[in-house]
Amino acid sequence: MNVRRAGSIALAAVVVAAASACGSSGGTTTVTETGGSGQPSDKGVLVGAGSTFVAPLVQQWEADYVNSPAAVTITYGAIGSGGGIDQITARTVDFGASDAPLSSDQATACKGCIQIPWSLGAVAITYNVKGLQNKVHLTGPVIADMFTGKVSSWNDPEIAKLNPGVSLPDTHITPVYRSDGSGTSFAFTDWLTKVSPDWANNVGTSTQPPFPTGTGAEHSSGVVAAVQATDGAVTYVDLAYVKANDLQYALLQNAAGNYPEPGVPSVTAAAKVGTTNPDGSISLVNPPASAADAYPDATFTYVIVPQDSKKASTLKAFLKYATGPTGQGFGPDLGYPKLPSSIVASDQQLIDKIGS
Repeated sequence: MNVRRAGSIALAAVVVAAASACGSSGGTTTVTETGGSGQPSDKGVLVGAGSTFVAPLVQQWEADYVNSPAAVTITYGAIGSGGGIDQITARTVDFGASDAPLSSDQATACKGCIQIPWSLGAVAITYNVKGLQNKVHLTGPVIADMFTGKVSSWNDPEIAKLNPGVSLPDTHITPVYRSDGSGTSFAFTDWLTKVSPDWANNVGTSTQPPFPTGTGAEHSSGVVAAVQATDGAVTYVDLAYVKANDLQYALLQNAAGNYPEPGVPSVTAAAKVGTTNPDGSISLVNPPASAADAYPDATFTYVIVPQDSKKASTLKAFLKYATGPTGQGFGPDLGYPKLPSSIVASDQQLIDKIGS
């Protein structure tokens, strides 16, 4: 698997007309010509939009599935989770994708949508600091203070305490955050909310949180570009983008006090102790200390589909491929662990509801 090639391909899909749908509260943008139902009319093509987090994996599915016996073209626009929710709600795409589960209001507005966990991943903290080594140690509370401006230089005593013997430059910290509606922002702020009371009280969990300081950029590719261009910058992004762009990244302390490498083993460990919420979403952030090797900021990402679809059979076949052994087999080389068998079994039941 050529990870570098997968990450370097432009993540906005060919047919997305505009990126203005990125905000979860913004208007929708038609992605392709639609039939009378509002969904794309060509049964040989499935059009999706949403999460940039999962885009490198979907790119692999696009390339493989069109050459499979199904011979169906998958066209995906990586416009952010908020845009994906907007577009599937408006039925201008066949499926949306979001790292944040639907809120109750969004679920109501989507009118009969099903959300299915179809990928696992890690939210990595990446930085660009001249003179600073890779894999510095950071904790959730310190990162929260970096993104609120309380910790404003890379040699701050709070960072120094976590990195004894490491030469830390006095470079100013520039937080870079997602300015569009982002499931990655949701997973990142959900973790900070659970580990930092100050963050919980003043910022909270959101797909578009009110970051008090820093620089905003759209999409995962945008925050990566901003970090690469700014000495002292730090951001949060899916691990696949870190690997594809050879970025520096931090090791994050988990509840057990350990600093696991972000990747397949540590995210899998977090998935084993995930908490299922009443709405069917699964929280993986801040796993308990008993999961000593678990990564502290992991997340499922969800595909969102209408139960009533004129492309029900085509959708079902693709989603069974994506969540099955072939589709999941592309994940580990990109940093996406395979779905646990229990989730796959649950997914199959949800997929079978499409068209029923």
